[in-house]
Amino acid sequence: MPGNDPISVPTPRRADLRADCANCFGLCCVALTLTASADFALDKEAGTPCPNLDEDFRCGIHTRLRPEGFSGCTVYDCFGAGQKVSRQTYGGRDWRQRPETAQQMFQVFPVMRQLHELLWYLTEALALCAAAPLHAQLRTALHTTERFTRASAGELAELDVAGHRDHVAALLLRTGELVRSAERPGGRRSHRGADLIGARLKGADLRAADLRGALLIAADLRGADLRTADVIGADFRDADLSGADLTGALFLTQAQLNAAKGSTATRLPGTLTRPAHWTAGRPAGRA
Repeated sequence: MPGNDPISVPTPRRADLRADCANCFGLCCVALTLTASADFALDKEAGTPCPNLDEDFRCGIHTRLRPEGFSGCTVYDCFGAGQKVSRQTYGGRDWRQRPETAQQMFQVFPVMRQLHELLWYLTEALALCAAAPLHAQLRTALHTTERFTRASAGELAELDVAGHRDHVAALLLRTGELVRSAERPGGRRSHRGADLIGARLKGADLRAADLRGALLIAADLRGADLRTADVIGADFRDADLSGADLTGALFLTQAQLNAAKGSTATRLPGTLTRPAHWTAGRPAGRA
């Protein structure tokens, strides 16, 4: 593994944790399995290039993904792992030029993706004042994770990423509890892992709510207040976030937004981008 001196490891920038498809070898279009469904128009085995992948590693139907039946592709986010594997781990040598590296590269990519997702959460946690008692541990976890991303391809392929993820997850859980307690000292009912599919939550006050891993598929969250709600792992597929306030929502990701519905009235954290498929609309009234 790279050196153990945390000072020698630069802190990742949020910009480095966003996908840069122009500097990637189309890894998500090859390494991942696709299953014909409402999200994907075809079946594809891991390691097989998508038929829409061009020779320059660009998507041939990028501007038509949703009407062509590939809405799942518009939701997926690699957190910048694609360009890291392509340009750093393999030094710009792609799997077509060196087919002998292809199998390992496709194995390393999902490992790197998990590490970059952890970096996204850890950098956010370190910016939260209420989590100050955990900042030393969070900073150590961040540096360890960053060192892992700089390991060789062979080391990454053998990495116990699940064990590391469990360690970081425990820190993030405590982080969320500190922030939510600071917002709502009296606490509130937990919805962790709750089945809220299709729930009518229009205008709901969900500030500082525990929504970790909650199933919010097709939930009506129009005008809801989700400030400081912990939404790590929450499933927002087809949830309506029109007019909702997500500023300060804990551990929200671009993939979660991409999977949801929303409007120009939806309030977002400055680190995330309004999905192109969201429609214009006025703020929904709060109950």
